[in-house]
Amino acid sequence: MPSGFPMLAESAVGQFSGKPYEPELDLNLPADSSNQLPELGDASQTVLSARDEEKIANQILKQVATSEDVFDDAEVTDYLQALGKRLGASSPDKQQKFYFFVLQERSINAFAMPGGVIGVHTGLFTSSNSESELASVLGHEIGHVTQHHLARMLASQKYDMFKNIAATALALLVMRSNPQAGMGAMTAASAAGIQRQIDYTREHEREADRVGLTILQDAGFDVRAMPAFFNTLQRATRFSDGNMPSYLRTHPMTSERIADMGNRVQNLPYKQVNENPAFSLMRAKIRAFEGGPTQMIEEFKNNLEEGRFQNEQSEHYGLAYAYLRANQAKNAQQEVQWLEQHGMVNPYLVTLKALTLAKLGLVAEAEKQFVQGLQKYPQHRMLAQGEAELLIRSNQWPQAVTFIQKQLSMFPEDPKLYDWLAAAYQGQGKQMLRHQALGESYVRKYDLPRAIDQFDIASKARDGDFYLQSKVEARLKALRLQQARDKDDDKS
Repeated sequence: MPSGFPMLAESAVGQFSGKPYEPELDLNLPADSSNQLPELGDASQTVLSARDEEKIANQILKQVATSEDVFDDAEVTDYLQALGKRLGASSPDKQQKFYFFVLQERSINAFAMPGGVIGVHTGLFTSSNSESELASVLGHEIGHVTQHHLARMLASQKYDMFKNIAATALALLVMRSNPQAGMGAMTAASAAGIQRQIDYTREHEREADRVGLTILQDAGFDVRAMPAFFNTLQRATRFSDGNMPSYLRTHPMTSERIADMGNRVQNLPYKQVNENPAFSLMRAKIRAFEGGPTQMIEEFKNNLEEGRFQNEQSEHYGLAYAYLRANQAKNAQQEVQWLEQHGMVNPYLVTLKALTLAKLGLVAEAEKQFVQGLQKYPQHRMLAQGEAELLIRSNQWPQAVTFIQKQLSMFPEDPKLYDWLAAAYQGQGKQMLRHQALGESYVRKYDLPRAIDQFDIASKARDGDFYLQSKVEARLKALRLQQARDKDDDKS
């Protein structure tokens, strides 16, 4: 997992709700009776209610919050969330929530799980030639969620125990990121059953393709990106020495699917799509962490020397992060200067420059970059995280508390900021406030038992005033009630 000072990659998992989907499903798509999709209120709802799916999603996100396999970078995560939100606004299920995260895995893959949890491998970023290609895969996965494909498969398997279903979903997450570990965690029989359940049927794939294509069109992306990505997968298969890409193993590809999507987009009008520059920057940043630092430095340098790149600025941006990984901050600074001289102006460059200054030991200048960057880009979460960490590491406890409390009004669901707030209170010797902050962090990591433990410790610290004591005790009571309701739900 990427690491460094003050921080090269931090993130928190967020959420959003799909907005109402007003147009008909087949917007401008060729008429075809096979476009008809099943009603959402199908047999799957007898196995997984909306509440069940939400609880499963929370269990999965708890694992995501602590997984070493998750690419822990606020900029990459927030970019993916924004892209997913744009697609989710065109989802056919206006009540569905979606949660996106990135797994540090070089294989080409993405997957959807109950409750709208969608995981994306870093290899999908690096293999996508455009933002529309990446969006086409996300739209496809959203289609799996809105059509409740996994729940329908579980219904056909006649699973009738919530805990079994939750365990299935969690095992699915393990197997996606590390198949060997996932298989080793289960008996051979149950592992085989899990594998069968995550291999979508051809019918499910066709449904997800058609829903995804409509979402892609409605969200303003290039619909031709979907068959283009199919071609990318075909090429990956051709050069893989018989090893099928992960995406094809769990999303079976057929010539009929490829032809279907090709036919559907052929007669659609061409639309010029303005590429979001953040896509190529985040793609380059992910590449910078793929191999060893020296290896990635050479790769970026060779690409620049030989002109093998889609975007020159992004290649220099990725090279700068590779240099930071290798503790070559002066070389990274040269790349930052090149980017500034060639007109890059965005929050990603501000973050990169601040991190580079911190690596050089120029703490005051780095802090100035973070503060000025937040004034210009107040919604860029990694700037807030960077400044918080810088203040903590330089033992500026009162300044850190004031700064983080202000940022929490902008990013109230970021557990990392609560972790830094707890560290600041610890530096001041304020134990009640420290454990209160840790408790709020665990709430946002979907870990209710540990959150309750921290609030219980806080309630006994006795170094706060009456108002704080009352606030902590009220929060503890509310969390315990929530835990009791969850247990009652499990029993019923």
